[in-house]
Amino acid sequence: MASAVGKVKQDMPPPGGYGPIDYKRHMPRRGLSGYSMFSIGIGIMIYGYYKMVRWNRERKRLAIEDLETRIALMPLLMAENDRRILRLLRENFEEEAKIMKDVPGWTVGESCYNTTRWVPPTNDQLYYLRPYSELDNAKFGCQFYT
Repeated sequence: MASAVGKVKQDMPPPGGYGPIDYKRHMPRRGLSGYSMFSIGIGIMIYGYYKMVRWNRERKRLAIEDLETRIALMPLLMAENDRRILRLLRENFEEEAKIMKDVPGWTVGESCYNTTRWVPPTNDQLYYLRPYSELDNAKFGCQFYT
């Protein structure tokens, strides 16, 4: 029975053998190389530091300008505050003279401190003859709590 099948030819490699098998991964080049990305990153950082230094110099210049403005306005603001204090003291002394006119030996505007130097009055001393709302306004200004 074996002779009826015929002779089987075995597969063999071609003469000289098979060629090399390409097993490596061949990815297409995408984007920039690592060196170029690194140099771009360094360039962006240098530009950012440059802008930051320029902005810090500008901020310092603006702060100096604000300080000079504040220094220039301080005498005017202090004079206005002194005028306000003297006006309130004069009104308080007039009111005190009306209230204490019948008390013998009372001197209007006598200092409660044992010194001859000027002591600026506190808000409580300026507003003690006025409504409490004016004292609150002087102490807290425009702070409204809800």
